[in-house]
Amino acid sequence: MPAIDLLNQAVARDPSFLQAYCVLARAHDQFYFFGLDHTPARLALAEAAVEKAFRIRPNAGEAHLARAHHLYNGYLDYDGALAELEIARRRLPNNPRIFAVMGFIQRGQGRWEESIRSLERAIELDPRNLNALGNIADSYGGAQRYAEQKSTLDRMLTIAPNYVEAKAERAFVEVNWKADTGPLHQVIDEIRTTNPAAMPKIAFRWLPCALAERDIAAAKDALLASDEFPLGQQAGNFTRPFVEGVIARMTNDEHNAHLAFTAARAEQEKTVQAEPNYGPAWCVLGVIDAALGRKEDALREGRHAVELLPVQKDPVNGMVMMKYLAMIAAWVGEKDLACEQLATAVRCPISGMDLSYGELKLMPWWDSLRGDPRFEKIVASLAPK
Repeated sequence: MPAIDLLNQAVARDPSFLQAYCVLARAHDQFYFFGLDHTPARLALAEAAVEKAFRIRPNAGEAHLARAHHLYNGYLDYDGALAELEIARRRLPNNPRIFAVMGFIQRGQGRWEESIRSLERAIELDPRNLNALGNIADSYGGAQRYAEQKSTLDRMLTIAPNYVEAKAERAFVEVNWKADTGPLHQVIDEIRTTNPAAMPKIAFRWLPCALAERDIAAAKDALLASDEFPLGQQAGNFTRPFVEGVIARMTNDEHNAHLAFTAARAEQEKTVQAEPNYGPAWCVLGVIDAALGRKEDALREGRHAVELLPVQKDPVNGMVMMKYLAMIAAWVGEKDLACEQLATAVRCPISGMDLSYGELKLMPWWDSLRGDPRFEKIVASLAPK
């Protein structure tokens, strides 16, 4: 967490540094929101930074913006967050960050079109902001507006031609849209040849490409280049031992698969104990138990995750919980439940974030459903028209 360390140094040197406290709060909140550290201690650090910002300048728009971000990321308090944003907007009428956060909150409420309009407004105000452009590219992809996603990523590459993450992401659009790994494979090969030091930056796309192509050697190389959470969507994070288990199982090495999944389970149990009311933690545990053949435990854990984080509360992560319950069901032989969950999840207006045509057509974790007419119908419904 080098950014957080630097921000802590900044406020230690200048305890009245309002903007640093606001950015520090946002950094802690994002660790919490994305499940990298979804603990009360992390939330308390964000809270303390927000409170310090208000003590420095109680009427500052930046402080209200930080609190809006905190209420959304920390508590999914959509109404409270929007009320704080309105105060911030009156004080900072042309701040693009306000419209970006508004877009995230509206997306969390299921107000997809309003969300995209807010993100577009943020870009109008700050047209060269790569983070804002990346966020709206994600939203276009989630809404299966793939042509707009590609053009946004092209715009990012016009601003930053050597931005390797955007190059990989642009090629990954073809995976989601058309189940075509060719362009991504080409980009990966090109970066490996011309800029091998950058491979860890694109490992998040290299690994799924290798798994989709059933390329074991490439999957192992991509895993070596990955961070501690090589696989996952939104808040569902899977550790390295889990991926080692997936790769071992693809080679029918059951002994090493079992060892890897057992190691992954030991890690995930600690996460669940630290975060007992957090749906994604239970969901990941359920997928691991499904891999270990612990059928009843896996189904119970997957269902509990959906109960803890229903789609009504958080449409984006709630849909991810349904996806992983479908995966659990597929792995333990409950095909009816798997297809039922998938059929519901793909109807979500932003399902393209995690349940694209390419995801279902290519990824190995759906192999046990292939040939089932219900599953094939779902896949066909997502095919490019």
